[in-house]
Amino acid sequence: MAIPETPVKVGQAVTCAPGMTMNNFVSKTLSRTFDTIVFSPGLDKGEAAVKQPSAAPVKGQEAADFNEALQAEKSGGKAATGASAGAGIAMEQSAGSVGAVVPSSADVNVNKATGPNSYSVAECFEQAKELNSKTIRVRGKVMKVSRMIMGKNWVHIQDGTGNPLNNQHDLVVTTEEEPADGTVVTVEGVLSANRDFGAGYKYEVIIENARVEK
Repeated sequence: MAIPETPVKVGQAVTCAPGMTMNNFVSKTLSRTFDTIVFSPGLDKGEAAVKQPSAAPVKGQEAADFNEALQAEKSGGKAATGASAGAGIAMEQSAGSVGAVVPSSADVNVNKATGPNSYSVAECFEQAKELNSKTIRVRGKVMKVSRMIMGKNWVHIQDGTGNPLNNQHDLVVTTEEEPADGTVVTVEGVLSANRDFGAGYKYEVIIENARVEK
């Protein structure tokens, strides 16, 4: 577990906030490969004995690795370059879930999925409370794929509906499948409302563990 430089004591019990998991991560400063490492933003807010770290750059020996992991491939989930090539997957973007939103495109106009439990992107946001924890179907154009973050591919789809001013036009879907950018797909998965993964990654609406139909 890697966190920003924080005052802790040997033997102290601490809880770290959820963060980005990277597999086979190559640390250039330590000349070591970690099978699995979690880059956490810091100690959990419930830690009373220790001052919560800020989001400032990390100090110390692991600084280069920590900051590289947080900054790598802001465009969406590709392996880091250089000595870290193939070492793991970066977060969707260092700016959190809001920074990962794909801008609305006037060229997107996709018909709503057919069959029961089918909804448009706009309806997913408008009816999020009622649809929470329900399995639904949504059809849209793949705008971006962030690959293998926390063991899933994070797919952004749009259908031309939804309010871009409130970032309600871009629906994120997690899946083990990997649809190609620009393709029109129908996804079927469980809708989660106000899903908070920590570290600034909170989604008003997200479809999880989806099956993708082309």
